[in-house]
Amino acid sequence: MIETIRPLNIEELRAAVAGAAERALPLEILGRGSKRDLGRPVEAQAVIDLSRLAGIRLYEPEELVLKAGAGTSMAEIEAVIAQRGQVLAFEPPDLAPLYGGAAGSGSIGGTIACNLAGPRRLKAGAARDHFLGFAAVSGRGEIFKAGGRVVKNVTGYDLPKLLAGSHGTLAVMTEVTLRVHPAPETVRTLILVGLDDARAVEAMAVALGSPHEISGAAHLPPGEAGSSAVDRIAETGTGVTALRVEGPPASVSYRVGALEAWLRRFGVPSLTLDPAESAILWREIRDVRSFAAARLDPRMPLWRLSVPPSEGPRIVAAIQAARPGARHLYDWGGGLVWLALPHAPDAHAGLVRGALQTQAGSQAGHATLIRAEASVRRAVPVFEPEAPALAALSRRVKAAFDPLSILNRGRMG
Repeated sequence: MIETIRPLNIEELRAAVAGAAERALPLEILGRGSKRDLGRPVEAQAVIDLSRLAGIRLYEPEELVLKAGAGTSMAEIEAVIAQRGQVLAFEPPDLAPLYGGAAGSGSIGGTIACNLAGPRRLKAGAARDHFLGFAAVSGRGEIFKAGGRVVKNVTGYDLPKLLAGSHGTLAVMTEVTLRVHPAPETVRTLILVGLDDARAVEAMAVALGSPHEISGAAHLPPGEAGSSAVDRIAETGTGVTALRVEGPPASVSYRVGALEAWLRRFGVPSLTLDPAESAILWREIRDVRSFAAARLDPRMPLWRLSVPPSEGPRIVAAIQAARPGARHLYDWGGGLVWLALPHAPDAHAGLVRGALQTQAGSQAGHATLIRAEASVRRAVPVFEPEAPALAALSRRVKAAFDPLSILNRGRMG
């Protein structure tokens, strides 16, 4: 039976990791476990559960800074800062339902470790861009800290950016410090109805290149639009292209009207969602709700493609021609493609990564296998294979933080 260790403080965590290092005992690191199936299955003989290292340690709304234990739930953090009219600007997605978990069950530590960001990433940046500092224990069993409470306090190596996206393979974070932002005063969403993928990506590029400051740009094909909880979206019976505008009410009203005129060249009907409808739609897009395990066969592999927006429709068309049952949607102005495919022992990895090759022989982006059965995730590269020079650098970084590779062994490769 695998032992589960639930430290109460950083000293207990240090002792647990140091003891594991002495025995070369591999550990699985969990915040609250909501993203346990993201990445390759971990090879572990014990589990470090950080759920007791929770709670908001410091919150200064006037200084736009928050510090919390790594095991603190995202739901708690978002509720507390919402009371003061603030948000996490990178709009972290709640991926727990993709794996059959309860909505809101993720932790702030897991969110940062996976560098997750939602639709506002194209305007506000990724999680790492709002990650100011942390306390952690390395794979050597050593306590260390990095960063500070404001960006100008960060000197030397920017370790927060290194740990964001490391999936718990470099160190075990015990607390994180983040920048928060004022919430938009209001939000509205301009919807273009009936564009195909290629024209939708073109329209999103035109909107993002306009002076009207778009904070979200996504395209839902007919099947995904039809599953929306926003009645006016579901009732269109076709694909919809969503463009979000946020800010002071007068500004938002003017910009939505100007944007609608700006996009009239595409010759399709449009409608405008009010703030409540907008909140529902962008939460669905943020969390990829139409692909949640409760709505889709959880055995269907789910891929996340990061591509140049102009390449997205070509890549999706090539994959759908080979696998007609594929489903997809676009976020980040077309730069992010979510792709669900029929079940296969290899998750169609060859097809997906082959479609990323351009006619000139270069690589058009990269693909990550976000969800698949454990046997599949053991058999294929979950993350995009690194070039030899980059892989060698990654190994040296890993050796510096975790020389015995006891932290989340195997998760990233």
